[in-house]
Amino acid sequence: MSLKALSQEEIEWSLSELNKSTQGHWEIKNGKLSSSFTFRNFQQAFGFMTQCALISERMDHHPEWSNNYNEVHIQLTTEDVEGLSEKDFLLAEQMEVHASTID
Repeated sequence: MSLKALSQEEIEWSLSELNKSTQGHWEIKNGKLSSSFTFRNFQQAFGFMTQCALISERMDHHPEWSNNYNEVHIQLTTEDVEGLSEKDFLLAEQMEVHASTID
């Protein structure tokens, strides 16, 4: 994958496509792809973070995130391009897949 910053048009299209499958869960805040997930308890939230950490490591693309009991707040950006890249949207898609498997 060629790593390049996405144009504003590409960001808007990618966000629209991502939100088609996530009920509008993601948005751009301060130039970062951002979302929050709420789970039933800390164990589920931590399990989600653990699964996503493994994916992030394989992708060599690491999120900015925080956890407060059952909530996980995520911000994605690609420092190498000083903006958003395809990697951010691919990681967000994977995070959505794993969030949907937690019950």
